[in-house]
Amino acid sequence: MSRTNTISTSLVSLADKAEWDSYVAAHPQATAYHKFAWQQAVNHAYKHAIYGVIAKQENTGKTVGVLPCVLIKTPLIGKKLCSLPYCDVGYVLANNDDIALQLQQCLTQQLSVTGSKALEMRAVQVAPDDTSQLNHQKVRMLLPLPNTSEALMAGFKSKLRSQIRKAEKNGLTVSLGTEQTLINDFYTVYTKNMRDLGSPVHAKKWFEQIVNAYAESCILSVVYKGNTPIGGGLVIKNTTNASIPWASTLRDYNKLAPNMLLYWSLLGHCADSGIETFDFGRSTYEEGTYKFKKQWGAQPQLLQWQKFDQHGELLKEQLAATSPGKLRPIAENMWQKLPLAFTVAVGSAIRPHISL
Repeated sequence: MSRTNTISTSLVSLADKAEWDSYVAAHPQATAYHKFAWQQAVNHAYKHAIYGVIAKQENTGKTVGVLPCVLIKTPLIGKKLCSLPYCDVGYVLANNDDIALQLQQCLTQQLSVTGSKALEMRAVQVAPDDTSQLNHQKVRMLLPLPNTSEALMAGFKSKLRSQIRKAEKNGLTVSLGTEQTLINDFYTVYTKNMRDLGSPVHAKKWFEQIVNAYAESCILSVVYKGNTPIGGGLVIKNTTNASIPWASTLRDYNKLAPNMLLYWSLLGHCADSGIETFDFGRSTYEEGTYKFKKQWGAQPQLLQWQKFDQHGELLKEQLAATSPGKLRPIAENMWQKLPLAFTVAVGSAIRPHISL
């Protein structure tokens, strides 16, 4: 524990959970990933240790800052502290810059204690006015929501509304909730889609632990063609903002527009639930999924992923927020050709050690 100017910083414990979440709920820059639930789900699903740091006033015990973090252990590679794994953001929340610095310094001190090689921080920054500077950069896409789904639908362009209606006219239906049957159907779609994208999957227990940890602050949506699940998404919430870390549809049914019904069901739910900002997640500027998210009215916010050494010095090594790496397309192509059952079994074993 360290003390400076009547502020103490220490590793968070389960006893701090209520105070942590209360602080996150009130902080204007907080996201759903900042809730204690994300760290808890990681720990329960994959056994990675929670290394979040909390700052408190010594005289009152009042929480004045939090920095979520998890210790990732990877066989043959070593350890690292990551704020946060498996999502886009995990930056510090604090009452002021001095407290924010104390929190990061406290976490940096844990590098030598844990024998970790580096501290990864996933922050955001204001997008530049000159959008050409965003080319090939990773951004998250944010959409302001009105207070009702009716107002949200009315604000869409006619082309977008017709695409949503197309899914309904094609006989697709949607179910929302958190029951195990929806988790199972979501996972069925997710595993097939990720195999087709060439990416290893999380184990089903990961999603079960998210639902368990977030409770009423989590919602699943599954789109069906008859009794067949063909689309699924998971949303987590914090006060007036929500994020969608995973959404998948089966490419064989894409002509029926299941992705439009999927996102509409979740956006409408969030608007009717008091959510004011919807985070569509990470995309490369003006490429791929960026354009899909943009059509809903979402705007980019630049991601700033950084890595620090044990002295708190910024490492120049590029992180995945800016560069996918040259070997990734080769690996993806090989993965796409593997049997589904094999990709689920192997992916579930290796995915806990991939912090992306």
